[in-house]
Amino acid sequence: MRLSAERATFWAGQTLKGTVVTDAVLARPVATIMMMVFFSGLALDIAVPATVLTAMASLKWLVESWPAANDLSFDQKAETA
Repeated sequence: MRLSAERATFWAGQTLKGTVVTDAVLARPVATIMMMVFFSGLALDIAVPATVLTAMASLKWLVESWPAANDLSFDQKAETA
């Protein structure tokens, strides 16, 4: 019985001694949303440059290994002349 009463006071924003931890009921959800925004920003700070660099490296590899890029007709004419 006492444990359920302590849980209820904890979720209401009070400590076990009865003093109020938060002045507003909206403080916990606002803090949670702020932390979610902060950490999602950190994740994007890592993910976006990694994606861009991967795309750049893939395009560079594609251009360098394209079979038609090494077999152009004007290169062959220049070598034989």
